[in-house]
Order: sequence, then C-alpha cells, then structure tokens
Amino acid sequence: MAKRIIVDPVTRIEGHLRIDVEVENGLVSKAWSSGQMWRGIENILKGRDPRDAWAFTQRICGVCTTVHALASVRAVENALQLEVPLNAQYIRNIMLGAHALHDHIVHFYHLSALDWVDIVSALDADPKAAAQLAESLSSWKLNNVHELTAVQQKLKSFVSSGQLGIFANGYWGHKAMKLPPEVNLIAAAHYLQALEIQREANRIVTVIGGKSPHVQNLTVGGVTNSINLDSQAVTNMERLHYIKAMIDKMEDFVKNAYLVDVAIVGGFYTDWAGYGAGVTDYLAVPEMPLDTKGEKFSLPGGFIKGGNLSTFKPITGYNDKYFIDGVKESSKHSWYHGDEALHPWEGETEPNYDDFNDEGQYSWIKSPTFNGKPAQVGPLANVLCLAANGHEPTLKHLNFVLDTASTVAQTKIGVPALHSTIGRHAARAVRAAVVLDEMQHQWQLLVDNIGKGDIDTFNRPVFPKGEVRGVGYHEAPRGVLSHWIVIEDGKIKNYQAVVPSTWNAGPRNQDDVPGPYEASLMGNPIADPDRPLEVLRTVHSFDPCIACAIHLMDTEHNEIVKVKAL
Repeated sequence: MAKRIIVDPVTRIEGHLRIDVEVENGLVSKAWSSGQMWRGIENILKGRDPRDAWAFTQRICGVCTTVHALASVRAVENALQLEVPLNAQYIRNIMLGAHALHDHIVHFYHLSALDWVDIVSALDADPKAAAQLAESLSSWKLNNVHELTAVQQKLKSFVSSGQLGIFANGYWGHKAMKLPPEVNLIAAAHYLQALEIQREANRIVTVIGGKSPHVQNLTVGGVTNSINLDSQAVTNMERLHYIKAMIDKMEDFVKNAYLVDVAIVGGFYTDWAGYGAGVTDYLAVPEMPLDTKGEKFSLPGGFIKGGNLSTFKPITGYNDKYFIDGVKESSKHSWYHGDEALHPWEGETEPNYDDFNDEGQYSWIKSPTFNGKPAQVGPLANVLCLAANGHEPTLKHLNFVLDTASTVAQTKIGVPALHSTIGRHAARAVRAAVVLDEMQHQWQLLVDNIGKGDIDTFNRPVFPKGEVRGVGYHEAPRGVLSHWIVIEDGKIKNYQAVVPSTWNAGPRNQDDVPGPYEASLMGNPIADPDRPLEVLRTVHSFDPCIACAIHLMDTEHNEIVKVKAL
C-alpha cells in the first residue's frame, strides 16, 4: 500500500516549503513541491522610481539580499543601456563573490551536512585515528589530534548536559547514515570552524556594502564607494588590504577543508550518485563582468541539453537574445490567475489562492521554462557549463574533488556522478574554490585600475520618455537569478523576478512536466517513512531559498512530518 509523506515546513532553508511524496515499495513514486506563503514584492514595485527597486527587492529574502539588489540595478542599467565604471564592476564582483562564499559554506556545513553526518556517532571516534585520516588527505591546520579531541569533548559536554542546542532534533542513528565515527568527528569539527570562516565572508560584504544583510552601496550606474587613497573615510589601500587578508583566510579553509570534506562524504555515499538527477537540462549565466558594457565576463555561462556537455551553448551577455527569448513562466499549477506561459516582461502576479490540489493549483511558486522545458540551475549547472567551456580553474578543482572521492571510495568516480543529489554538493564546493580564485583576480584588477589613476565609480542614469525594457541577471550562489523590468516615462510599469528556487522548486509546468525538485525526488529510497531523511537530502542539495521563489520572509520552525496510508 502506498504511503503519503508530508514534510511541512522543510527546515534548514529560507522560507516556507512543503514537500509531499508518495512512497511505494520503499521508493518515491510521486512528488509535489509547494511554496506556502506570498507577499507580492513585484506588485509593490509598480509605479515606483526604478532607482529604488533594488532597495525593495533586497527584502524578497532574508538571506539572498545582495544578489537581488545587484540583479535589480543591472536590470535598470540594461533598460537604459547605461555603462558601469570599471571600478564599480570590480567592487561589485568582490562583494558578490564574498556573498557567494558565505552562502556556499553555510549551505554545506550548517544547512546540509547534518543530512549526511551523524553527530552522535562522533562521540565514539578515536581522535588520533581521525587526525591521521584528515592529515593524510588535507593540509588544513586544524586537523590535528588536539583540536579534534577538544571538539569531541565539547560534543560530550552537550550530551551530558542534555542541551544539544544546534545539534538537537537530528536523525541520529538513522539507518541511511554511513560515515565512520572518525569521519563524523572531522565533519563536526569543521562544522564549528566554518562558523568563523563564514563570518569572514560576511565581513567583506559589510566592509564593501556598508552593512549586511541589505547592503547600502549599490546604485543604478555603479556603486557609492568613493575611492581616495589619501582618505581614511572612503575606500583606500588599507581597507583593500584588509579585504585581501580575509580572502586569503577563506581560501585556506575552502581549498583544504571544504573541498576535501565534500569529497570524503561523496566517497562514502557513492550510492547517492545514483539518486536525485531529475532534470538534466542545465542553465547558467556569465558572471564577473570585466568591461563597462557587460559584454566580457571572467566566468562564462550557457545551456547544456540532457546532461551532455558537448551540447553546451554559450550565453554571451546581458543583451543575448538566446537567453532573453528563452525564459517563460507558467502559473497553471500555482495560486495565481491565468495559466498561460508568459515572458517575464509580460508576466502577471495576481493571487488566486485555493486549497492544495494534487492535480490543480498547489504552490505559490511559478514554473519557469527555458525554450519550453524545465531547467536545473545552481552550482551544478554553473560548474558543468564552466567545465564545458574549458574553464581551467573549474577543471582543476573538479578533478581534485573527483580524484579524492575516488581514493576514499576505492573506485573511479567520474563526471557522470555529478548528475545526482551528492553531485550538487560536490559542484557547490568546486564553485566556492572557483569564486575564491576569481575574488583574488578581481581584487588585483581593482588595485591595478586605481593605480592607473582611475577613481570613477558612478555614471548618472537618464530616463527617456516612453517605454524601455531591461533584464538584469546574476549567477547567484543558488543559480540563475534574473530581474525583468518595464519602465514607462521613468516609472516601473511591470517587474518580475525569476529566481533560482523558482527554477528548481516550481510545480509542474503548463505541459504538466515536473520541475527539478519534483523530478529529482522520483525513485529516492525511503528507509523510514516516519523519518524521511532521504527526502531532505535531495531537497537540501539544491540549497532551497523559498523566500526568494515566493517573495516573502518568515522564521524557521521544526519539521513536521505526517505519514498516512493511501
């Protein structure tokens, strides 16, 4: 007899997500992904000054604030065909890189690792054996026996006091947990160390952006960061060297702890390379612009069909019609009026709420398509597009992760394994290393450009009479983010945001084809219906930000799992 499992809300994400699955013979046979709240930021923006949109769109989410601000100002700049000074581009690039690193580190260690790591098992580990294993795979300075012993004692003190704190309510002892105690101890230590490292990333965003979350330095036409090497009050070399020191600190952790940890987890969970592929059409956009017009980028983007890297087709810039013409959104299974697939410039966001209907409307999230079909976005799509383009840093870090995982698993693991739940985690770690390399590059470009005497950071926008349209996109930490704006006589006529979790978490589209979440859950094993750890593993592997997809903010709650026979 089939069972219906409802996880509502899914936790360790941003926003309210409900996942329903039907399980037959221990495997998921049907799935529904539902965003559960809405507040209509897109409608709030109508009639406002386009220069203010970025401040509103930052409030779409409590986590992805910087990325929405950036996509918004890019959309207005694109509509006006406004060039952005080089210094502003480099400053934005460093800031968005820091934001991405913060997101990637937090996602793996603090949001997803506990789907794979059994903290209670770490109490039985031998710290000396754990240190020997860690030091054989990595040069991370805190992999020593003294540090690991201290972490184990801290965990034991949590347990003895009955105050598990951040480690409460985990699925400890679940039969799907496979890591040896020593690996669990290493992961627990790095979990705690990552709390400090992610703070360094956020410091960079704060130093550049004025505050975090909700940066203050972006503006249509550039940034508000003034450059004066003789002033302590604005951007100078002292501040830039402080930023460089924080980049270097993060680089040590990402390349010597994060990359290795993901490879170890992948090596022990090779079976999960066979689950969670779902949609294998991949979409990514170019990022880190190197010129004032947004036509040259350090990190290429494009589209891959059916997981075949040889089909890669590049997206060249903000005005590339291949991207602009390819995106549509449907509300057929969403709680909005109308079910026709519309281009974002023609998009509508008029609420039409009803009860959850398996075959009708069941989510506040729309269903995007690229050239008429669902596409997966996120670090896996980004890394595969970079690899297909022959991006050397990506290939270097990707080969390192695959080779290390192969050593742990004692079997060859290749690129096809990336089309999976565990593969998304591997790709996110690779992207973190790529972003770090690029932050170093962007920092040097900024310093060199200032050294030439260029201190410009802003071009004033001019709004024409009549209607203009623009799209601003960003390869955000969680995937392709695009803001679409229609401006008429200097005011916002229409505004739509197509975000990563809309691409991935959307319900079935206008042709009733499931999106990446729903497709990736099909066939997943469920060992214990009362503790559906496997559902969380696959959903968390996408790094959900449902607040972005349904344009709300709300607090997190503990998961509530309901199981009923059908």
